[in-house]
Amino acid sequence: MDQFAQQLVNGLTLGSLYALIAVGYTVVYGIVQLINFAHGEIFMIGAFGALSTWLIFFDGNTALYTLPFMLVGAIAASVLTAVAMERIAYRPLRNAPRLAPLITAIGISIFLQEFVRLFYGRMPFVDFPDAKQRVPFPQIDVVTGPAFEVGNVTIQRSALFTIGCLIMCAAGLWFFVNRTKTGRGMQAVSQDPDTARLMGINVDRIIVVAFAVGATLAAVAGVAHGLQVTNINFKMGFLAGLKAFTAAVLGGIGNVWGAVVGGLTL
Repeated sequence: MDQFAQQLVNGLTLGSLYALIAVGYTVVYGIVQLINFAHGEIFMIGAFGALSTWLIFFDGNTALYTLPFMLVGAIAASVLTAVAMERIAYRPLRNAPRLAPLITAIGISIFLQEFVRLFYGRMPFVDFPDAKQRVPFPQIDVVTGPAFEVGNVTIQRSALFTIGCLIMCAAGLWFFVNRTKTGRGMQAVSQDPDTARLMGINVDRIIVVAFAVGATLAAVAGVAHGLQVTNINFKMGFLAGLKAFTAAVLGGIGNVWGAVVGGLTL
């Protein structure tokens, strides 16, 4: 029974990480019917954005107050990358055959991996030669401190952080989609973009918002992953993105809550 409980905790932790990434897949797909296979790299860039923020402003500081700044740095890096990706690569192909944006997404994925591998280690604030090796991720005392023992079950603090992030992000996304004007615009565009455009909705803006929302969740997942495993790597987004895509399909691609359930189930 103890082993079952321990594996349940481990599964919820890993599933929460998959769910955060999977929601980004499904939000974008629900709006533009595009499977963004570069989304795993947005997750990876979020982790490196958090690391960069810490190295520039808080190198050596493990206090809790550094975590919000790391999250902001991660979100900024991921959102800027996702918005640029949509504007430069996907928007010109919006009316192209479905195979064209799919191949483009794979190309962007490879480009982002190689960009981080080749150039991140050359930044002046980075003290390692390149990103080919696994890069140590900063540890925040409150989040990565000693684990809690409940009977014979070990619960890592980083696991609680990941699960808490999923709960807060899911609640925030529900409120955004159902209680804001932009969120209702996203629902309208997902149902019928042509009619939504006739009703005065800026479809291009809504699509950018969808990419930004997905990138935000992926960035949070990147920080949570770094705190869990204590290191990051330029290749980390590929496998995580593949599993998150599986979770999104499992829950019904385009269904936000299905993506959450799919991640936890996987």
